[in-house]
Amino acid sequence: MELSGAEIVWECLIREGVDLVFGYPGGAILPTYDTLSSYPQIHHVLTRHEQGAAHMADGYARATGRVGVAMATSGPGATNLVTGLATAMLDSSPVVCITGQVPTSVIGHNAFQEADITGVTLPITKHNYLVTSVEELAFSIREAFYIARSGRPGPVLIDLPKDVQTARTEFHYPTDEIRLPGYQPVPTAPEEKINRARTLIRSAERPVILAGRGVLLSGAVAELREFAERTETPVGLTLLGKGCFPEDHPLCLGMMGMHGTGEANHTVQEADLLLAFGMRFDDRVTGNLATYAPKARKIHIDIDPSEIDKNVEVEVGIAGDLRQTLTDLLAGLEPIEHGDWIKRITRWRDESEERELLNQVLTSPQLKAAEVVHDLWTLTGGNAITVTDVGQHQMWVAQYYAHSPEHALITSGGMGTMGFGLPGGIGAAMGRPGDEVWVVVGDGGFQMTLAELATAVQEQVKVNIALINNGYLGMVRQWQELFYEKRYNATPMVSPDFCALAAAYGIPAVRVSERSQIEAAVRRAQDHTAGPFLIEFVVEQHDVVFPMVPAGSDLHDMIRRPINGPGREKEIQS
Repeated sequence: MELSGAEIVWECLIREGVDLVFGYPGGAILPTYDTLSSYPQIHHVLTRHEQGAAHMADGYARATGRVGVAMATSGPGATNLVTGLATAMLDSSPVVCITGQVPTSVIGHNAFQEADITGVTLPITKHNYLVTSVEELAFSIREAFYIARSGRPGPVLIDLPKDVQTARTEFHYPTDEIRLPGYQPVPTAPEEKINRARTLIRSAERPVILAGRGVLLSGAVAELREFAERTETPVGLTLLGKGCFPEDHPLCLGMMGMHGTGEANHTVQEADLLLAFGMRFDDRVTGNLATYAPKARKIHIDIDPSEIDKNVEVEVGIAGDLRQTLTDLLAGLEPIEHGDWIKRITRWRDESEERELLNQVLTSPQLKAAEVVHDLWTLTGGNAITVTDVGQHQMWVAQYYAHSPEHALITSGGMGTMGFGLPGGIGAAMGRPGDEVWVVVGDGGFQMTLAELATAVQEQVKVNIALINNGYLGMVRQWQELFYEKRYNATPMVSPDFCALAAAYGIPAVRVSERSQIEAAVRRAQDHTAGPFLIEFVVEQHDVVFPMVPAGSDLHDMIRRPINGPGREKEIQS
């Protein structure tokens, strides 16, 4: 059948299994939007900003495992997607963005609302396309989805000139297997490297597993647990790896790195073997590379060969699917015991427990954000999808909310994008409408994308918003307190009355300032099923996320919470 380029877009999306698109129309993409009404199979969500559309597609992708789709017009519409694309790129999220472009006859002439979006996004997408012929369009879309979801997932952008959208051609959806020269999405792990890894594993006395988002992406949760239990190896989690290993398991060390647990960081520094599974040795995990895990040999398994030896040189680097590689490793491994090593780690864990905020005698009556997150975890039974923004509250969620594979943490890790939380949560809630979804945001990041409250209202999205309000850009203020002699320049923040703001959108809201009020507020939010609900938690302004490894410092040089009371003095534990 003969179709226009605009019709081909929707036909291809349907064949790729898409039933939800987040977007914002404009002149250069209008031909495509004009044909949308002919495709009732696809529900379009009108966002209030293109950045919101990109984050919603990302949140949807992380919550469902499917490709998230965002759409925008040319020029500013396309450039407003950039932050969302960069966020998805660093966190390996499968997203396809389709942008309108000026007609091919005026590309390069600075036409109205023209921007070289393929040039702009080349470093922050897995691949991108400028489609200049309607005959190429169907194959480009199919290829884009294949690239986005295969191997290490990531974002792909398709730039579509207006005349290509209106041009017509005979439509045939491509069904042949896609083969791209030079692109091997799933490398095969050589048996020789598997054998070398087994040898190191058998000889290790103090091993530790570093588990990242790749465990979740590869579906290797069961294999990771079997490996850890068979070899009696403790497991530390990256921020995006939370959920891939039970946090109540005796072998779980919790999160590692800058705001990781004391036992996780000490274990890494004292280990004689690091097993890095689906993680990329981010600087927030390693601290000073010159002193990182100085006693350990290292095995790194990742689907992306470019990550091997990129940040940390390893003895055995295996490029391959993590689930399959762990299956191959387990096939030749007998049970191994590390009782003395586990006892040593237990002493570090006990010492960390003494420093734990919730085990302290608190002298201040002011509500603590950690109390909010802990009680939220308790009241949801740990069965909520939590989507955070970026800042102190993000770290408290990582520390005090135990996640599962079904309800893994959704957050901006690599890019650290303030403003991700609310739109990311809307996308997650629309992808998993039967699940309880909590968006945990700070007063700073929330105000960057709060216009998406209107999107949640228009779509009647059931999403609960826990707003942690401390009157500051909290994480920046923390750095100023600890490293800049308390010069709080540009961090105190005047905010609106958030409950009144919610009311202006027709959203019910409640303010909480005492711990005794938390349960009733959370229950009200849970019982409200007709759209979003907001709780403003007014918390202590000068709280600090402990532990903390200063940027670029040795991983074992943690600023720890003093054991006796919630004081603010610096205590370095080497």
